[in-house]
Amino acid sequence: MKTTIAFLAVIFISFAGFSQESVTKKVKKWSLKESVVYALEHNLSVKRADLTTNLRKEDITLAKSSFLPTVSGSGSQSYSFGSNVDLATNTRKSADRRSNSFGVNASASLFNGFKNSNTLKQSKLSYETSKFDLEKMKDDISLNVLNSYLNVLFNKENIKIAQAQVNLGKEQVDRTKRLVESGVQPKGNLLDVEATLASDEGKLIDSENNLELALLSLAQLLQLPKEGFDVEDVNIDVTATKMLYTNVNEVYTKSLDLRPEIKSAQLSIKNAKLGIDVAKADYLPSLSMNVGLNTFYNHNQGQKDDYINPITSEVVSNGFFTQLDNNFGQSVSLSLRIPIFSGFRTDTYVKKAKINHQLSENNLTSEKLRLRESIERAFTDAKSSLKSFEAATKSFTAQTESFRFAKEKFEAGQSTSYDFNQVKNRLVDAQGALYRAKFNFIFKTKLLEFYYGIPVNID
Repeated sequence: MKTTIAFLAVIFISFAGFSQESVTKKVKKWSLKESVVYALEHNLSVKRADLTTNLRKEDITLAKSSFLPTVSGSGSQSYSFGSNVDLATNTRKSADRRSNSFGVNASASLFNGFKNSNTLKQSKLSYETSKFDLEKMKDDISLNVLNSYLNVLFNKENIKIAQAQVNLGKEQVDRTKRLVESGVQPKGNLLDVEATLASDEGKLIDSENNLELALLSLAQLLQLPKEGFDVEDVNIDVTATKMLYTNVNEVYTKSLDLRPEIKSAQLSIKNAKLGIDVAKADYLPSLSMNVGLNTFYNHNQGQKDDYINPITSEVVSNGFFTQLDNNFGQSVSLSLRIPIFSGFRTDTYVKKAKINHQLSENNLTSEKLRLRESIERAFTDAKSSLKSFEAATKSFTAQTESFRFAKEKFEAGQSTSYDFNQVKNRLVDAQGALYRAKFNFIFKTKLLEFYYGIPVNID
């Protein structure tokens, strides 16, 4: 037991040096929560999906505008050129004329087969669907961050193992040198332990490279520069991580009410049903109303607008504003459109809308099947990873004890360095398998919790 504690102490001390170096460089260490939040805020795919959601929101405003009248103003000016013969004088005179017209028109749809109202409902559903799609994307990114984060922690654990082996190898070399110099062991044993140390140092370099790659992967996922990037050294208590659920149905039933992809698919069915009603609206008559205000002004070139009343001999004003007032007119009209034949276009649109409705129903069924398959796989993986962790724990315990005996025999000169290294390698393999099983079990359990509605967290 004392040897085991000493071995673990070597691991701790070696990693403490590693941590101290990081502190010296003042590297920011990211927590899992910080990593997830940052990824969700800065991921380009999330930003695009968020912009798409904003577009769907604007579609609601556009759909509402169809209930409002459209108002437009108009104005025109025209010139006519020419001449005609004055019968009184039998001479030709200019007949150039300038005309102006002004108007304001407003039109509104009174009835179009409920197309406007159903289109508004569709736009609202599309907006809600896009929000669920955005939520699904964020969920996927959160899981990817969790997986990458755990991979960094796993590789940090591997460095601890590799560093401990190097430290132990250096102790063996020093001890074997003394034994060889004293004549207790042959020089070949020294060569063996030196070769083993060189191999262990190579494994340490590989472990460090793997950690760098894991950090790079996480940094790229967060879209951060690799330089100066690191994560917190989290001590995860595996014993506190348990299988909270006893059967698949429990998780699946809960997830049906929570998962955004299911909610999105359900809304798509409602949207497709409204699409049928929108297409059928073209079978019905439509009624619209138009209201207009208009006036005009005419002027003969070379003549004054004012004229003399032949009866009263008074000068009558007929200028620009007078004419606008005198020629002011109003109009109200109703327009009824009754569809008779559209070249089967309406029939085709209705058929397409019905097919789209069937597709959306099939999509919901597929999403439910996909969700259940994912949960069943996650549930099976979680149970399997738990068994693997338990087996790895037993193996590591047994190999630790075996290593203790082998070390005692080697130090007493009762075994060769080859035999000792064989036992040591089995211990290293067992420890590596234990760490792999540990982090695999954590991820699979967190994935199962995720389907149950528990946020991503390892605290």
